Amino acid sequence: MEEMGEEGTQVTPTSSIGSRLAHFYGKNEAFLIGFCSVMFFLLAWEATVRLGLVDPLFLAAPTQIVASMIELSKTRLWEDIYVSGTEFLLGFSISVIVGIPLGLWVGWNRRARYALNPFLSGLYATPRIALLPLLIIWVGIGIWSKVLMVFLGAIFPIVMNTMAGVRSADPSLLRVAQTFGASDLHIFRTIILPGSLPFVLTGLRLGVGRAILSVIVAEFYISVRGLGNLISFAGETFQTSKAFAAITIVAFFGLLASLALERLESRFDRWRSPNQPG
Repeated sequence: MEEMGEEGTQVTPTSSIGSRLAHFYGKNEAFLIGFCSVMFFLLAWEATVRLGLVDPLFLAAPTQIVASMIELSKTRLWEDIYVSGTEFLLGFSISVIVGIPLGLWVGWNRRARYALNPFLSGLYATPRIALLPLLIIWVGIGIWSKVLMVFLGAIFPIVMNTMAGVRSADPSLLRVAQTFGASDLHIFRTIILPGSLPFVLTGLRLGVGRAILSVIVAEFYISVRGLGNLISFAGETFQTSKAFAAITIVAFFGLLASLALERLESRFDRWRSPNQPG
């Protein structure tokens, strides 16, 4: 049955459905393209293994990985997730609490930057795994050695990016503010802090990746629980699907952390530009 439009044109149900689909696609284009690409990748991966193009010893099919997750969930998986998650949250939270104020201070205070920059640059370039034997000597093989590894892995990207954000402030804006008699606190609150936020969030994203890496590497060597230990054990015993299952969970956690930081970034963008429509 045909309907008449506002100007006498005929609108058929088919065209209405097509316009709705076009509107839905335009609104969700990024998600739909990403979803389709992931599904195509998983189907190609599954077919590659099922057709015998790759030895299952080297590559497990997605369905085998899911089956291993279900099997592990009945034994040790939840405890491993809890252990790794606790180490990650403690270490990363401490690195954020310490790293952002330290980066702001070092970037704002010229003499502090001169004094601390050699240490920050040297430690930033030092592989964190090289410090693991010292951490074991200092705090033992319990949870705090892993927490400190996460802290050391995450804090330096946060500090360095925050410091770079403070130093990237527009000199002309600073001169104008000083000309009108603005105090250092007012300049810091209205110019330095909003301008450095993108750098801080970039540091947090880099820090998340380094923190997850530090958890897994530490658990390879000094843990009997955790996702890193699960990956190491599965690899040593040639249980490829279980290793992939643990790796998938780690990747999923990284994706969730990245999405959370993206949401946080969008909220801060609205704060930095309050006159823009939300």
